[in-house]
Amino acid sequence: MMRYRENKTTGGLALGEHAVFSRRQMLVTGIAATALAGCSKAPGSVFRTAEFHPASYPTSLAITEMGRLMEGYSDGRLSIKLYAGSQLGAERDTLEMTTFGGIDINRVSLGPLNSIEPMTNILGLPFLFNNVAHMRDAMDGAPGRKVLRSLEPHGLIGLCFYDSGARSFYNTKRPIRTPEDMAGMKLRVQNSDLYVSLIQELGANPTPMSLGEVYQSLVQGVIDGAENNWPSYFEGRHFEVAKHYSLTRHVIAPEVLVMSRQLWERLTASEQEIVRKSARESVPYMRKLWDLKTLDAEKTIRASGVEVNEVDDQQAFVERVQPVWRDYIETPAQRRLIDEIAEIGADHA
Repeated sequence: MMRYRENKTTGGLALGEHAVFSRRQMLVTGIAATALAGCSKAPGSVFRTAEFHPASYPTSLAITEMGRLMEGYSDGRLSIKLYAGSQLGAERDTLEMTTFGGIDINRVSLGPLNSIEPMTNILGLPFLFNNVAHMRDAMDGAPGRKVLRSLEPHGLIGLCFYDSGARSFYNTKRPIRTPEDMAGMKLRVQNSDLYVSLIQELGANPTPMSLGEVYQSLVQGVIDGAENNWPSYFEGRHFEVAKHYSLTRHVIAPEVLVMSRQLWERLTASEQEIVRKSARESVPYMRKLWDLKTLDAEKTIRASGVEVNEVDDQQAFVERVQPVWRDYIETPAQRRLIDEIAEIGADHA
């Protein structure tokens, strides 16, 4: 079982190590159970998989490709049933259900994982990676394997990392060229203590909210802006309202594909190898789709009249967020992980 601890940002409940369902989790699980009842095959043959993004998104298509590979390697014994577009609930809710075995496989961003495993905080540190190629090499190598293994005590088996692109700031007011340009802005962030701290150190006011609320909040002036990658800025139509996109590239965090440990331990060794192999082989497929989508989104956004700018001095942003590093590096294991990632980054300077 898991326990909940108070989330520093919201005062809400975050996952800990031993606890029971809250009324909210019981409701969400009941809704998910109704949706999952459509799976006709026996448990362990059809893997019920949750995805926040729509079915056409690169991560969703990569999960579908993983399922195709699994079917081939297992002679049809193993397959995936994808519930895309948040059919099973928000990421935080589906992650909880995955730890309890209610969902088999889940693609999840780092935010919900940050509250249960400190090693995942490192991957979200601002300016940790030099560029996307650096992130990919690190996640394909020993640092990535170390983070995936850290999820096992929390009822999760880390399978692989997918891309989430380089995140930059966009807003309705003005270009951001220096940290001073962000002073007083109300910016949407993920429900993550780390992201809240990042925005605060840059002088803006963080407003945690779900991605689905951002467009209307921009229209109504509830927030002045947000931060995200090119595809999300485009897919959410945020570029229609927030006409300034400033390329800070402050976070290049991956997303994680996880499996319920309860299910994993019911699989045979050969079945486990098929799952891992299929997940690994879905990664280059996802990256190819992601790169194409990123280029298409950037092209469309630039042609729409959005003002896109580079920042004057990225080092000024790096220096402003150093307190975030001090606050979230708490253990020798985290420091070793950073050192390993930095060593790989020497080839991507």
